[in-house]
Amino acid sequence: MHYPKISIITPSYNQAQFLEATLQSVLDQNYPNLEYIVIDGGSTDGSVDIIQRYADRLHYWVSEPDRGQTEALEKGFQKATGDILGWLCSDDLLEPWTLKDIADLFSNQPSMQVVYGDTTWIDTDGQTIKPRKELPFNRFIFLYEHNFIPQPSTFWRRSLYEKVGGLNDEFDVAMDADLWLRFSEYAQIHHIRKSWSKMRIYPAQKTQRLLVRKNVEKQLLRQRYFGNEPTWSIATKKVVAKGVRLSWKLAAGCYW
Repeated sequence: MHYPKISIITPSYNQAQFLEATLQSVLDQNYPNLEYIVIDGGSTDGSVDIIQRYADRLHYWVSEPDRGQTEALEKGFQKATGDILGWLCSDDLLEPWTLKDIADLFSNQPSMQVVYGDTTWIDTDGQTIKPRKELPFNRFIFLYEHNFIPQPSTFWRRSLYEKVGGLNDEFDVAMDADLWLRFSEYAQIHHIRKSWSKMRIYPAQKTQRLLVRKNVEKQLLRQRYFGNEPTWSIATKKVVAKGVRLSWKLAAGCYW
């Protein structure tokens, strides 16, 4: 079997509670052509001690102050040399079969540029909250309902990342949504109905803490594609998008 080089970036800051499990979920897959990079923002909670324990299995790591997650990711991807890229936040996990699945898909489908799988929501103790089965990519639902693509279950080719210019540091919360939308301008975003990650859902999680900022950035994305749309129009389309999404998920068996 051909093993394409897969580069995974983990940005982290004061996540010692979860960090070791995250590292193990990647490294314990023993994928033979893995390039794992950890960018720590200068943690003071013992995270660096954890990273050092795995340093001999990492391609690169650093712990230094940065301007946040987007800059950390940009630094990581600048170091990455893999054919396939992805990132895993320091409170999330990859499923044990994920890297092999990704290698198989990209090796057997040369035209595939970007793909996402499903995820499972877990709590701070790692207990399952619920599986999240998703739909194929649809821009209307994506922009007016919510970003339903699970970021840790998403992987893409380096060539596509370079074509779109990488991450945009204008975004602090919706940097993934911005990237997926720019990917969609050049390539089909594929979906596989299989869980590739576990995402922790808890009040201190970044997207939970920064909901106001998230909504502002989401509006910036809508403006890019639809201009300065009237408030009544946005509200109407939100209702339509939610109805379509729920009906589609029900028909596709996503709720069981």
